[in-house]
Amino acid sequence: MTDSASSHAGEKRSDQVDSKGLKGGALGLLSSVVVGMASTAPAYSLAASLGFIVASGGALLAGVKAPGIVLLAFVPMYLIAVAYQELNKAEPDCGTTFTWATRAFGPITGWLGGWGIIAADVIVMANLAQVAGSYSFTFMGDLGLTGVADLANDQFWSTVAGVIWIVIMTWICYRGIELSARIQYVLLGIEVVVLIMFAVFALIRVYTGSAESYSLTPTLDWFNPFTLDFGSVIAPAVLTAVFIYWGWDTAVSVNEETADPSKTPGRAAIISTLLLLGTYALVTVAAVAFAGVGTDGVGLGNDANSADVFAAIGPALFGDSTLGNLAMLLLSASILTSASASTQTTILPTARTALSMGVYRALPARFAKIHPQFLTPTWATIAMGGVSIGFYLLFTLISVQLLGALIGSVGLMIAFYYGLTGFACVWYYRRSMWSSFRNVIMRGLFPLLGGLMLTAAFVYGLQQYATVDWLTDDNGDNVTIFGIGAVAVVGIGALVLGVVVMLVWWAVNPNFFRGRTLPRQTDDLVLATTEAESIPRFGLPDSKLMPTMIAPDLSNLPPGQTAVNAETGEEVTRPGALPPTDTQRHPRAESDDQ
Repeated sequence: MTDSASSHAGEKRSDQVDSKGLKGGALGLLSSVVVGMASTAPAYSLAASLGFIVASGGALLAGVKAPGIVLLAFVPMYLIAVAYQELNKAEPDCGTTFTWATRAFGPITGWLGGWGIIAADVIVMANLAQVAGSYSFTFMGDLGLTGVADLANDQFWSTVAGVIWIVIMTWICYRGIELSARIQYVLLGIEVVVLIMFAVFALIRVYTGSAESYSLTPTLDWFNPFTLDFGSVIAPAVLTAVFIYWGWDTAVSVNEETADPSKTPGRAAIISTLLLLGTYALVTVAAVAFAGVGTDGVGLGNDANSADVFAAIGPALFGDSTLGNLAMLLLSASILTSASASTQTTILPTARTALSMGVYRALPARFAKIHPQFLTPTWATIAMGGVSIGFYLLFTLISVQLLGALIGSVGLMIAFYYGLTGFACVWYYRRSMWSSFRNVIMRGLFPLLGGLMLTAAFVYGLQQYATVDWLTDDNGDNVTIFGIGAVAVVGIGALVLGVVVMLVWWAVNPNFFRGRTLPRQTDDLVLATTEAESIPRFGLPDSKLMPTMIAPDLSNLPPGQTAVNAETGEEVTRPGALPPTDTQRHPRAESDDQ
């Protein structure tokens, strides 16, 4: 903390957080909403998922009911966003599900919740990198470099480009949260404008009768998914649709770098999900209406179109005129910026989850290191990038077709840790929620319903994913692992791997698992920093400078400055850790954990 903190050294406030050395006050509400929406990668998510919502394995799944599935998937997303908002009020910790589940249920459940976040992010990075790599060459081809465009279908060069994208975005995340957010303003703006243009143009062609012969006129019945079978259609389709909403929680994972960390991140999460609902509903209706759900031409039921519906629909929608080519260029740009933006914002929450786990010794202490200048997680960010590259290369070498299994597998991971967060909110507030009707709804009913819905989707979806014919390759052969559907194996395999890693780390350093570093508790937390007022500064449009928090090991203490212990008022100028006042709150002060 800065010298200005000394006058408030003995005071605590419940709306402030203990620092891990991250840059406080770097993001405001607008920045947080942008980061939350950009993390979902709207253009990429729709391009990669919409075909699988409509059909799977050559047979219709949701069909024309795809807009209804998108609407239905929003419900648990909103309910879980409420749980995130309420838990963040109690403890704005960048570990989010890891920290909250540990507080509510204990270290084993909390550790697995944190692993769910990390596993989902690492798995999806392979798919993101593949799309970003391939579209890099497609975009250059649309610019006129036709020879380069052919490399989009070359496995080797697409993989090389994908790896380069991961390296670039890892570096941006390493350089600082503000640089990351500024880039997201531009990338998200391109995405949203192009998606709206796509939807409006498609609907104009449908209603003017100039669309395809198999195009359809939208009806309200498209928004009613309840005529479909739950177990065989709704559950797996919702898990896929959940994927397109996934990512808004990044707005909460950067809570310790946000102005008013107990309120702003939760509000940003709610706003992000609502904006995404409007965007997805419009684009889904437009795509289904123009392309139809059949297997002919650009139909969304055509397996050849499922990997990228926009690439399939685009030429038929915009034509081969000069304006059509320009529209295709913008569409390619939106997919490229979407995948690259999501690559960046996928690294952000994973690195901060690993940071929190390192701080509380749920992972090795090196994950808790913060860059003294950039105030970002160092080892956690680099490790995330490195592991993602390794996973991407592994899946590419085994079978490119396995990359198609990742979306469903990520859906399982999302349902797992989002659902866990909902249950954690209910249990965490189980005593105090009865104080008002508002709390019963927002801290009890909504999170519980969200958790139950995602649990049901997980169970029923897993049953379908495990069938041998759920995913097929270009030759019509089933994509399986050990004779089981590859989607189910990758998803459950990731969780099983997490259990193994947890047991190994438990044997190496049991302090976290014995409740020494992050004990269970309910909503009686008191989180303290300084009470210094925010002051305007140059930076992001809505950002303010919050008091700079100093890590317990003084790693981010500016030269010539003095750190002050917030509780005792004691000045610390010598090398070493801040004098601990509560080893459970500052576990890095425990020498036996090193």
